[in-house]
Amino acid sequence: MAVSKVVILSVLLFSLLVLDLVEAGETAIGNVAQDGSPSGKKIDCGGACAARCQKSSRPHLCKRACGTCCRRCNCVPPGTAGNQEVCPCYASLTTHGGRRKCP
Repeated sequence: MAVSKVVILSVLLFSLLVLDLVEAGETAIGNVAQDGSPSGKKIDCGGACAARCQKSSRPHLCKRACGTCCRRCNCVPPGTAGNQEVCPCYASLTTHGGRRKCP
């Protein structure tokens, strides 16, 4: 009888551990999508980059660079400048010279 109680208790603890790991994985997946990395839903890069580049002195160049970054990261920071911490992937892309690629 004591052995069956130990088995039942160990199965219960194992089940709780598996449940906790599954919930932790779902939370991590949710955080990735909120951080701007690619998720199942694609954003409208043309519209997002048009808004981002509306005050640029070189709008065609800005939209081209922004579009490349948007397609890779599926994220464009809000506003016309700055706010790159919202999209870590967007902020991390650089040119061969080490300068930020994305406007």
